[in-house]
Order: sequence, then C-alpha cells, then structure tokens
Amino acid sequence: MNTAATTIAPTSEGTPGTSWLALAARLMLAAIFLLAGLNKITDPASTIGYIASVGLPAPTLAYWGAVAIEVLGALTLIAGFKTRMTALALAAFSLVTAFVFHNQIGDQTQFVMFFKNIAIAGGLLQLAAFGPGTISLDRK
Repeated sequence: MNTAATTIAPTSEGTPGTSWLALAARLMLAAIFLLAGLNKITDPASTIGYIASVGLPAPTLAYWGAVAIEVLGALTLIAGFKTRMTALALAAFSLVTAFVFHNQIGDQTQFVMFFKNIAIAGGLLQLAAFGPGTISLDRK
C-alpha cells in the first residue's frame, strides 16, 4: 500500500451542472465591474474628483486605470479568457478600493461597501483557485 500523500487538484468535471454554475458565477462577478466601468465613462469628471478627494496622486491616470481594469476585466471574465490572472487582478483591485475609498467603516454605507468589496474579492479568489469551468475560452 502506498502511503505517500497525494495532491488532488480541484476540479468541477464530472459533476452535473457545475459548468453552468461556473459560467453564472463569472457573469455575476463581471456584472458589477462592467457596470461600474461604463458608469465611470459616462461621468469622468465626477470620478476623477472623487479619486482626487481621497488624496491619490494622478487622479486622471487612476481614472483611466480603473476604467480599463473594470471594463476589460469584466469582458475577460465573461469570456473566460485568462480567467485566473484576471480574477487575481480584480480581487486586488477590489481590496485596494475597499481600503482606499471605503475605509470609514463607522459610516454604515461605507461599512457595507467595504465588506461588499471584501466579499467580491473572496469570490474572485475562488475563481482564481478553481478556474472558469468548461464553458470558457480557458476550458479548465
């Protein structure tokens, strides 16, 4: 009998419906980023002003970076392309925005926004860990 420890890679293959669940999860996670990015495009001045109000340098550059990561990140999640890398990038983005923009947790709205970002990052880390499912360009 072989007593050596074996590593079992996480997989969803063989379980009925998990491919569709993985797709649904990607779509749901992508929705908030796509809508936020498109909303920023419709009113750049307000977003740049908000970024400047927290004291970040180069608010215009930060604005374009946020738009790019939200819109492009959402589209790659939807397609399931470079999913693990995208999920890690969006998780980091969510954590940074939680700590930079929603750190006044004494305010009930900011408290909810902070932990919403933490929860989204958690979902994205699950996606990074287990992959996009078989209904994706990555097909893993």
